[in-house]
Amino acid sequence: MIDTHCHLDDPVYQDDFDQLLALQQQAGVERILVPGVDATNIQAVSDVCLRSNGYLLPAIGIHPENIKDDWQDQMQTIHDHLFAPDSPYIAIGEIGLDYHFDTTYKAEQQQAFLQQLQWAQQKDLPVMIHSRDATQDCLDILREVQQAKHIDGVMHCFSGSLEVAKQIVDMGLYLGIGGVITFKNCHLKDYLNAIPLEHLVLETDGPYMSPVPFRGKRNESRFMHYVAEVLAEIYNVSIDTIDEHTTANAKTLFNIS
Repeated sequence: MIDTHCHLDDPVYQDDFDQLLALQQQAGVERILVPGVDATNIQAVSDVCLRSNGYLLPAIGIHPENIKDDWQDQMQTIHDHLFAPDSPYIAIGEIGLDYHFDTTYKAEQQQAFLQQLQWAQQKDLPVMIHSRDATQDCLDILREVQQAKHIDGVMHCFSGSLEVAKQIVDMGLYLGIGGVITFKNCHLKDYLNAIPLEHLVLETDGPYMSPVPFRGKRNESRFMHYVAEVLAEIYNVSIDTIDEHTTANAKTLFNIS
């Protein structure tokens, strides 16, 4: 298994960091991708990835909820790190749009999202996309950018409708499936098998979104096994088949050897 989205720079992981990584490896987690959320956590992401001897892979970007008055300064800092000669980043993310709590910076979110997608085109890097209560704007911006040059990427923490899922995969993007699919009332279970396994990757969004039976606790990459169990039921295949497909998809998407 590969966890395509886990915030391992979060302070909740630091007290037992080395033991935590060992547990994930013992459980069969091959790699973990660590997204950036703004300019202030660039160093933290870099530090945890360096400590892991290549087991953790870094991404960089500004999360839409972190678009504030200083967003242009943050974007410049992210740009400078991303385009540095020794840039270690394998993806741009977590980027996107979020209108759930506040739309004060709606226009700025759109500008930052568009700019970071264009950086992805310039760098030939995939993107990790966050979209909450902003589906149509997110898809419209993606389509606009894709007309110039295709971008690979994943719709992180996907929980939308079948119609939206089809639009995403039709653009050649992947759906990131995590703990939400284990929740009792998750509607993804009703239709997800209409989307081929070739378009799915696993993720945790740790430390958040822990699957049943760990809801309310710190999420870990090894808990993806419970997500794979539910996916195996949905697709009527073995857990090994889920692991094989999603791992291969993650390696293709993020160019992991």
